[in-house]
Amino acid sequence: MRPVRRNFYDPSSAPGKGIVWEWENDGGAWTAYDMDICITIQNAYEKQHPWLDLSSLGFCYLIYFNSMSQMNRQTRRRRRLRRRLDLAYPLTVGSIPKSQSWPVGASSGQPCSCQQCLLVNSTRAASNAILASQRRKAPPAAPPPPPPGGPPGALAVRPSATFAGAALWAAPAAGPAEPAQPPGASPRSPSAPGGGGGGGGAPTPGQNNLNRPGPQRATGVSARASIPPGVPALPVKNLNGTGPVPPALAGMTGILLCAAGLPVCLTRAPKPILHPPPVSKSDVKPVPGVPGVCRKTKKKHLKKSKNPEDVVRRYMQKVKNPPDEDCTICMERLVTASGYEGVLRHKGVRPELVGRLGRCGHMYHLLCLVAMYSNGNKDGSLQCPTCKAIYGEKTGTQPPGKMQFHLIPHSLPGFADTQTIRIVYDIPTGIQGPEHPNPGKKFTARGFPRHCYLPNNEKGRKVLRLLITAWERRLIFTIGTSNTTGESDTVVWNEIHHKTEFGSNLTGHGYPDASYLDNVLAELTAQGVSEAAAKA
Repeated sequence: MRPVRRNFYDPSSAPGKGIVWEWENDGGAWTAYDMDICITIQNAYEKQHPWLDLSSLGFCYLIYFNSMSQMNRQTRRRRRLRRRLDLAYPLTVGSIPKSQSWPVGASSGQPCSCQQCLLVNSTRAASNAILASQRRKAPPAAPPPPPPGGPPGALAVRPSATFAGAALWAAPAAGPAEPAQPPGASPRSPSAPGGGGGGGGAPTPGQNNLNRPGPQRATGVSARASIPPGVPALPVKNLNGTGPVPPALAGMTGILLCAAGLPVCLTRAPKPILHPPPVSKSDVKPVPGVPGVCRKTKKKHLKKSKNPEDVVRRYMQKVKNPPDEDCTICMERLVTASGYEGVLRHKGVRPELVGRLGRCGHMYHLLCLVAMYSNGNKDGSLQCPTCKAIYGEKTGTQPPGKMQFHLIPHSLPGFADTQTIRIVYDIPTGIQGPEHPNPGKKFTARGFPRHCYLPNNEKGRKVLRLLITAWERRLIFTIGTSNTTGESDTVVWNEIHHKTEFGSNLTGHGYPDASYLDNVLAELTAQGVSEAAAKA
């Protein structure tokens, strides 16, 4: 036994408005914040704050509304953020009733005439009538035992084989159009044939609804799913688009949704199309303007770079009179000594020295930047911890592997007039190197080879060229903990999103997605991979 509770939210709050804030994990799936955090984020968003610090709630994250991203204050890692509009929480009207057993009146033995109990009693009668009819037609069989510990008066529904594996989708009530959902958001209306959109499962004139129970017979349904006399018909459509159906086949979820006034349709959730039809070798062609069809990376032993002080001084300008501001690395004032004094000592770098980065102009203690560089990849590049501007050529910790790319004679949704660029990444399992989290320990590589897709147009080919550069700099993947499976010491994506779904966008990793190419170009630029950087 576990305790339960219910919370009431003000209609002006995020849940009262049906607003959910979510962050994107390494697998590209969206995870909702806890409700208290959603409310805090929404309040800051409505007040037009540029950013929000979640440390007061016990989380070391900063939320940036202009870029819709979340940054870890310790690792400086960024994740995408989104604001999703959903159905609002149900509002209560009047006073909250006293606690009582369910169905109402069960403890006193007196029948109750409320809407919910009428529904339950008529549903039980319908279920018993259908089961009795089936027993008369079929050989007797031992009924399954009831679940242990079930509440008195609980409804036992025997599902029909017709609805095995069916998912229940609730269509929004008729009214103003709902705002468009972002890619990857949970669908709110059925899209399968027979489901329709909006009020696709709405009752037609002459059908009974739950507020007016009464005798009703269904037409166009099989004898197995026929509704006995005296049983209310629910405004539910079955998999073939016909209806209504008896309450016993609608299930408890369908009953409750109908009781709330929501039209319901039983349908199967569509499956994503992950791969194109088979392609012969003769149909696979090189990508125009991109030399070769394959790139391999080997395990690169990092060269003995110059002293960290020399790398830092290369990109910094000495500041004689620093302002009375915080150094955002050690959080000490710039006019005082670095917080790393006594922890890190380097010859020629006094703890009170302050420098300004050349391009972005942000100022830090030199000793703090030396400590930050020494704790990183030590590849000769430096990244501003405030604005993420990259100085030098940033490289990553991607394990050895192979990247292939070619044209296939199929089109992506939204790009009917162009062929498709297919990218195949393949990374085998191996042993972690000195640049990885656990040197000498084995790492796994799940889901390889991984297939990704781009449209064969000018922008798609530009993205491919930059992805090749990112691959050669070992920036596409890294070794860490999977947010999808929780497995540690495994190969994961590294903040450059790919489209791995070919013929649909049910998971958010496919097409059509009008903003994807621009978004991935921005992510590549944030990693220091751009045509401008290549020419510099």
